[in-house]
Amino acid sequence: MIPPAAKQDGGGERRGTLQPITFQVPGKPQGKARARTVYNKNLKHSVSYTPEGDLLYENFIKTMYIQAAQGRKFEDDVPITLKITAHFLPAKSTSKKKQQQMLSGELYPLKKPDMDNIVKVVADALNVLAYHDDTQIVYVEAKKEYSVLEGLDITIEEFRKGK
Repeated sequence: MIPPAAKQDGGGERRGTLQPITFQVPGKPQGKARARTVYNKNLKHSVSYTPEGDLLYENFIKTMYIQAAQGRKFEDDVPITLKITAHFLPAKSTSKKKQQQMLSGELYPLKKPDMDNIVKVVADALNVLAYHDDTQIVYVEAKKEYSVLEGLDITIEEFRKGK
């Protein structure tokens, strides 16, 4: 059996700390869309639902996590750090010079999706699977950058003060 994440012992020390879990989600990064609300005349009230595209992307993130984590999950009382790097392709119409600047990190993708929506879709997708609830996430490191391969690089680890 793979050991669970850290537990508190009587002296306040953590034991059995789970190693960071890092994985990639290939493809164009997507953000969490707003829930859709429609009026259902049969029920005579409004009903909200998550758009199908969000559900498919969340399931894809879950699948990539399951392959990388091999059954590991952080315990309910462990504070979590979530690190996300979203990689975007430069537009094909971009000049060679500007593409070089983009790929070298001189220019950043100032475009949709918003970084907070990318964080939200990842955090929601990993609920219950990687940790009990996304309320355990106490620290987030997230950035968007250009790359020759698009996708997300995700690392989930136990939060360590000062790191």
